[in-house]
Order: sequence, then structure tokens, then C-alpha cells
Amino acid sequence: MAKTLAELRVAIDALDLELLTLLNQRAGLAHEVGEIKKIDGSAVFRPDRETQVITTLQTHNAGPLKDHSLGLIWREIMSACRALEAPQRVAYLGPAGTFSEQAAIQFFGGSMSRVLCVSIDEVFRATAAGSAEFGVVPIENSSEGVISRSLDLLLNSPLHIIGETSFLVRHNLLRLEPALHDIEAVYAHPQALAQCQDWLTTHLPHAERRPAASNAEGARLAATNPAWAAIASERAGSEFGLHIASYAIQDDAFNRTRFAIICLPHTLAAPAATGHDCTSLIVSVNNRPGAVHDLLVPLKNHGVSMTRFESRPARSGQWEYYFYIDLAGHPAQPQVAAALQELQSLCAFYKVLGTYPVSA
Repeated sequence: MAKTLAELRVAIDALDLELLTLLNQRAGLAHEVGEIKKIDGSAVFRPDRETQVITTLQTHNAGPLKDHSLGLIWREIMSACRALEAPQRVAYLGPAGTFSEQAAIQFFGGSMSRVLCVSIDEVFRATAAGSAEFGVVPIENSSEGVISRSLDLLLNSPLHIIGETSFLVRHNLLRLEPALHDIEAVYAHPQALAQCQDWLTTHLPHAERRPAASNAEGARLAATNPAWAAIASERAGSEFGLHIASYAIQDDAFNRTRFAIICLPHTLAAPAATGHDCTSLIVSVNNRPGAVHDLLVPLKNHGVSMTRFESRPARSGQWEYYFYIDLAGHPAQPQVAAALQELQSLCAFYKVLGTYPVSA
């Protein structure tokens, strides 16, 4: 016989109390781990260990919870447990409601200490100066390609990449009223404006497109004038009291953005190999025939896959370029180590930006 609604609610309430007891037991054990780490001086935050925990749980998951949802739940549990010792200070592009904030929460959990920055440059500065332990910066978008400023700053920064996270980006048109008429201007980050240009041309051909420091900043501005709109997330709309005039206006239905997690090497060293890792490099070669082709030979010889290859001008006035390369694998793997050693011997400039687990 099927249970009544009242009986089901009683059962859920009982389980919630059991979960509360178990969560507090887990927090107690995490606190003991933290005390041991204080003695031996090891890092409180270990993204490779947390990835391993979540992957193990997902392997044993029999449903009905989806693996993605399970990962989000456990990320919040571990974040809350870490906060008992000291929440991680995380810098990202503000104000509240940006996609960078969403990325930070997805990676660190909501119990982090938030350091909101006005620009990507400020994220790098705050993290390098120690105002924040970690930074979260956008690296590339599936529609518009790499975020040039992030790549340029990685070149000379002492920071390295220790993790990544990515998600589908849904751009919404936000304003003080839920309608498309009488919109004079649309505010958003230039990347968001570019990712929605076809929709804007079709639906708001006469509206001026105005760049903002971030999408959330655009939402803040739209909240000050009924004739203005913004392109931003639902979170930003809630933050600034805006209606969604049109949902998911990005031109690419599968629009995805990838973010890098950065920190000083003494804050956290490169994570250990997980079996699903990425190694990011910046290299340059002397300007001679076949030089770029030669960069690929060590990778082919040692069976290492290249997952990204981007060029950026060296700004030397000599038509020279830096090449940003992502490789599948970890330097702890013999074939990767051999390929990197051979590759380095060919380069006029060589810098490992980081080795980190690949985002699921």
C-alpha cells in the first residue's frame, strides 16, 4: 500500500535528522584532519583530493540523484567543513551575480570568503599580493574563443593554474520590467555582447550596445534606468531586482565558458596526478621556417595529445608570437615528462602555467 503524503514527510524528516548527525560527525573528522595539517604545515585545500572523493561517490551512485547534482552537494559539504578551519579567500570578477562568482562557488563551494574585484587584472593582483589565496578567471568561451586578457596576464604572473571549472552559460536579457519595448541601451561585458549579437540584431536592432566591466555590473546599471537592459545571469537579476525580459538569448545554444583557478605556488603546489589531467604551457620559438611544426614533433613521438593551441603577439615589434598550449596528461607520467623535456629544448621561451585535474 502506498504511503500517504503525511507519512512520506515524517520519513523525510527522520532522514534529515540522521543526515544532520552524520554531517556533524563528518565535520568533526574534518576538524581533526585540519589539526593534523596545522602541525605538519600541509595545505587545508586539496582540490585533487576533493575531486577524488566526488569521483568515488559518483562511481558508487545508484541514483536517483544525478552524478552532477551529487558533485554539487558534496562540494558544499566539503566547503562547509573547510570553513571550520579557515574559509578560502577567493578573488573573482564582481559584483555579486557574475558568472565568475558562479564558477567560484562551483569550485570552492559557498562557504568561501569572497574577494570581489573590478577587473581581471585586479583578480591577478589580489591573488599575487596575498589579499586572496586563490583567484578565478575566465580562460575561454566556446563561442568567442580565448579570453585574451587572462592569457596575457598569465605570461608574466607568478601565479600558476591548479584547477579549472566550466559550465553552460545562459545569457538572459534583464530589465526593470518584463518586456522588450522601449529599450534604448543594453549593457554587458563585451564577451557577452558578442555572444548575443545575432539575437540583439534581430530583436533590438535600434538599442545601443554598451560595454560594462562585467555582466553583473551591467545589471546594476540597468536597475537604475527603465530604458536600459542588461545581459546577465538569473543570479544577477535576483541580486538587482530585475525581471527576465527574455531567456537564454545567447546565439550558441551550447555556449560554454571555462575558468582557471590560480594561486601562488607556495599557497598550493601543483596537484598530484589523477589520471584525467591537463598541463598548460606558454612557449615561443625563434622565427625560422618550420619552427612551429617542430613544436608538435615531441608530442607525436611520445603519444601526447594537444587539446589547445593559441597564439598571442609578443608585442616586440618583430612579428613574434607566444603559443599557449594545453596537453592531455601530467608531468608525473613518463611519456608526458619526456615530451615536455624535448619540447623545452626547442623553445626560446618556455613556461609551465600549471598542471591540474580536468573539469568534468
